Amino acid sequence: MYRCALSDEALNRLLADDVPAGDLTTESLGLRGQPGRLEFRARGAMTVCGVEEAARLFALAGASAHERVPSGTTVENETLLLTAEGSADTLHQAWKVAQTLVEWASGMASEAAKLVRAAAPVPVACTRKNAPGAKALSIKAIQAGGAILHRLGLSETLLVFAEHRLFLDEPPSATIARLQTRQPEKKIVVEVGSEDEALTWAHAGAQVLQLEKFAPSAVRACRTRLDREGLRPVLVAAGGVRVDNAAEYVAAGADLIATSAPYSAAPRDVRVQFFKAQP
Repeated sequence: MYRCALSDEALNRLLADDVPAGDLTTESLGLRGQPGRLEFRARGAMTVCGVEEAARLFALAGASAHERVPSGTTVENETLLLTAEGSADTLHQAWKVAQTLVEWASGMASEAAKLVRAAAPVPVACTRKNAPGAKALSIKAIQAGGAILHRLGLSETLLVFAEHRLFLDEPPSATIARLQTRQPEKKIVVEVGSEDEALTWAHAGAQVLQLEKFAPSAVRACRTRLDREGLRPVLVAAGGVRVDNAAEYVAAGADLIATSAPYSAAPRDVRVQFFKAQP
């Protein structure tokens, strides 16, 4: 069961950003206190995410809401996602923020789910290249789609880029040995840009090789050469992997797909309908 990825403080900031000084239209029309309800329905097939946050937004605005499907559920067109009841003014305060949040998160979750299906049985790991300030909900969305985390940030994984190696004046084996001594419980990941670099760092002891923008044919050639030399590091295909070519990378020998593509997915469409309730 998914919980809210955003705190009440963060959700209240979203409401305050959209309603900084009251709802001018609703208040000017004299709708305060009039009872109503609304429904969120999927407009098209999607993998849903964000309904928990949407329900909490309505609660914080003073209405009550009920999640009809949890995040991570794949639904068809017109599936009921959420209902809310309350006064017209409270429903209007939370309506658009909640709708936009579900649409945006469901877009990421749906794209992640498509990649996961295309790459099966190899896992899909999403990178840390999510929109600044939106990490918590982005992570929830890609997990709802069945993907795993590549890196949350810089603090928990060892990933040596060419931009790091630029400042080193030592052989690759010395770099690997220093990292193993300093961080003995961590796997050492090295990003490489060519087959020769992959062989060099595999011989040096790197446990994971991140193959940056390798074509599927280059992944296959790299795997073949490593196997021939008795080396079996984990191969991560990163950069350029899409739904339409993910299976090619898997067939070529990739052990993991690393991608940031779901973070830029188009939002899914959620239809919102209001109903006037009896006093």
